[in-house]
Amino acid sequence: MEANLFLLMASGVMIACGVYLMLDRAMTRMLLGVMLIGNGANLLLLQSGGQAGSPPIRDRESFIFGDVIADPLAQAMILTAIVISMAMTSFILALLYRQYRYRTDDVIEHDAEDQAIAARPATPSAAPDADASDDPETGRLSRGGDAFGPRSFEEPVKEAQDGR
Repeated sequence: MEANLFLLMASGVMIACGVYLMLDRAMTRMLLGVMLIGNGANLLLLQSGGQAGSPPIRDRESFIFGDVIADPLAQAMILTAIVISMAMTSFILALLYRQYRYRTDDVIEHDAEDQAIAARPATPSAAPDADASDDPETGRLSRGGDAFGPRSFEEPVKEAQDGR
């Protein structure tokens, strides 16, 4: 099988440009990045299908290719990838429209909660899943740990087990 170097380079450039556009904060550039990555992946699938040939239909030969039959799996995968990339594009367009309606801007801002989680210390007690150790009012680590607030959830279970 001979690979077409131009198509391989084109798919590599499309995927690289798509990744670069996906890293931007503007939703329109993210949309273009998703579309470029999808089309680059389709070109890679086209190259994986091998050389051209007759249609993959029984007793159907073309004059140009003769007995050489094209791989139908690559064609089916490309059609599936086109449908998936179209669905992703329509979903991102819906998100883009919703964001424009509420903010009239397509730039995604920094999230304050993500910044607070990133600023936490690296100790296991400060992990994002250790919410019970946080102060419920400020969201910061507290010295008392789990001692604040109403009774623990385990106490009613212990009482129910003792009553049996």
